[in-house]
Amino acid sequence: MGNRMKMHSSAVIVLALLVSQTALASPELARSRNCVACHHMERKMIGPSYKAIAERYAGDEAAAKALIEKVIKGGAGNWGPTPMPAQPTVTPAEAEALVKWILAQQ
Repeated sequence: MGNRMKMHSSAVIVLALLVSQTALASPELARSRNCVACHHMERKMIGPSYKAIAERYAGDEAAAKALIEKVIKGGAGNWGPTPMPAQPTVTPAEAEALVKWILAQQ
């Protein structure tokens, strides 16, 4: 196998691992970033359930970007009087993975 083919094969393997880890890591990421202290898959806790979030924003193409920002910067007023605190230790990539996972929970 030539060097070019080896590089291509390696790139495909790395990409597949990154994609699968991101897709599979979201529940674990939610736990590691303590999202589960306020959110549950199916029932309201301090914040809305992941399923309620997914249902509310289904079909809204602008939702992911807004929710990624809300995860990092916090927000208030969309789900009642309890604000969502800012999560500055969550990276933009982590916030994106979390939001994509949450929005898929319909």
